Amino acid sequence: MKLWVLRHGEAESHAACDAERNLTERGRQEVLHSAAHLIGADIKAIIASPYARAQQTAQLVREALGFAPDIRTVAWLTPDGNPLQVLEKLDTDDNVLLVSHQPLVGNLISFLQHGHQRQPQPMHTASLAELEGDFPLAGLMSLNNVKNP
Repeated sequence: MKLWVLRHGEAESHAACDAERNLTERGRQEVLHSAAHLIGADIKAIIASPYARAQQTAQLVREALGFAPDIRTVAWLTPDGNPLQVLEKLDTDDNVLLVSHQPLVGNLISFLQHGHQRQPQPMHTASLAELEGDFPLAGLMSLNNVKNP
């Protein structure tokens, strides 16, 4: 299976609350640049955080790829989400794009590669990581690459 992990694009610095921060124009361009790396990928599902900037990121990718299925919105992909919980939720999914936030994305990638979170993967806005392995289990996936916009 392949798992792609995309951090949302650059977002506004202020909003009524963190969950309501929208992408900036620069953030939209970053996302489109990262989406280009996904053209031709065999993505079966796009799963995103409910936060506005992640939803906007996922929608931009969906449109850029011409991806027909709806985006799945889940509460377990928020910034302070737990990598172990993410893996529990992914056990039946194959070839998935996750759209989320730091620190979760860096911790998740480290957990998948090393089985721990002591060396979080640096992920800039709109960074795209591609992992591969037989199952989404701690320490059993390989990081193929990280693309930065």
